[in-house]
Amino acid sequence: MLAVEEIAFLELTQLAELVRTRQVSPVEVTEALLERIERHDPALLSYAAVWREEALADARDAEAEIARGRYRGPLHGVPIAVKDLCYVEGRTTTAGSLLMKDFRAPYNATVVTRLERAGAVILGSLTMTEGAYTAHHPDLPTPVNPWDADTWTGVSSSGSGVATAAGLCFASLGSDTGGSIRLPASANGVTGLKPTWGRVSRHGVFALAPSLDHIGPMARSARDCAAVLGVIAGNDPDDPTSSLEAVPDYVAGIRLERAPRVAVAPRAMEAFDDETRALIASVVETLRAIGWTVTEIELPDLAAVSDAFAPLCAVECATVHADTYPSQADVYGPDLSEFIDFGRSLSAVEYERHLGTRRAFTGRLRRVFQDVDLLLMPGVGFASPTVERLKSVGVDQELLAALLLPTAPFDLAGNPTITLPGGFTGRGTPLGFQFVGPDFSEQLLFQAANAYQEHTDFHLRHPSLV
Repeated sequence: MLAVEEIAFLELTQLAELVRTRQVSPVEVTEALLERIERHDPALLSYAAVWREEALADARDAEAEIARGRYRGPLHGVPIAVKDLCYVEGRTTTAGSLLMKDFRAPYNATVVTRLERAGAVILGSLTMTEGAYTAHHPDLPTPVNPWDADTWTGVSSSGSGVATAAGLCFASLGSDTGGSIRLPASANGVTGLKPTWGRVSRHGVFALAPSLDHIGPMARSARDCAAVLGVIAGNDPDDPTSSLEAVPDYVAGIRLERAPRVAVAPRAMEAFDDETRALIASVVETLRAIGWTVTEIELPDLAAVSDAFAPLCAVECATVHADTYPSQADVYGPDLSEFIDFGRSLSAVEYERHLGTRRAFTGRLRRVFQDVDLLLMPGVGFASPTVERLKSVGVDQELLAALLLPTAPFDLAGNPTITLPGGFTGRGTPLGFQFVGPDFSEQLLFQAANAYQEHTDFHLRHPSLV
């Protein structure tokens, strides 16, 4: 049996092979992760709930099945966790709010059912911002970045980023409406996949803004994310917006067959800070060193479409909360309250104007991918911002638009992206970047990210926990 620290920071797919060949026990691995959570999470606050007994029972079932020769695939017997907006039947799902503190899910989210069928061991639910917006409810715990307590964790899948980075699960589920997989992946130094809108069912997942919400995996590596997406993706009759596109075997097809055509947009890069621009330049240098072609292009106006994000998201958010807001406004935190009020204040004319900006950007972006395969972008609008800097991001629409400049446009367009570690700041905190692809190009995104990770070791580094 490997030491606990060695186990905790294995890639999911490495652990899966050890489980499959019965070199490690799912029960012992689960016990080791539960011990780490008990030891480290009182300081990190990444878990909203830990389902210890249920997880151990699932691990015992997985171990017995594998011993009988019934192996379900790479998630079988592997401990993972889900964001606290995924319904898990009979268990509390709060979506980061006091409003739902006593809500017990009447059924599973489709993604949870698919994880269970794959034999995954679900350790618990992960802390998140209130309603998946930008701020944690002031009366609930705020996760702490394991690299540096003063550094922002990213939102809204904050617990997912922290737990995955800290070795408290081997993968997690997050959701992304304006950047909420990519921001915590960047801030915590993990890999995150935001799929094409509709690629993964949203049934049983509490919404922030339904036409913008994406559900995807966060893990150590591109290969790990590929293993998880292969399980949770696919059409779902309970979600009429889910895609009918067939789901490939992402792990089996993870080797690149040819170097992709990658584009970078120098004029768009002018909006970012020096450390962010240096990160992108470093990634370009690496890509060219491994034989890829990187060309310069002009992008549609990111600032204009980023400005449209907040009003569009706010209107949908107000609709989601119409049954409880303003009737129970006193239970809401100030940032989410103000955002809902903003959505309720917009006229139909204003809303349609922003919809026009969204549609035009989506069409222009599609044309970009006629000439290139992938677009290279930062994973967050500021390089590793501090908690102090972003205190007012939920109520400062200009600050929010600047933060989400490289992320929100691709939620509005629905494109898939993969975010991966690409460097560190001078104070030793992670920096992330993303590849953006055309609709349903997840296979290519995994291939490109895996090739990058074969030539770099940023994804193998992890925080030292006391």
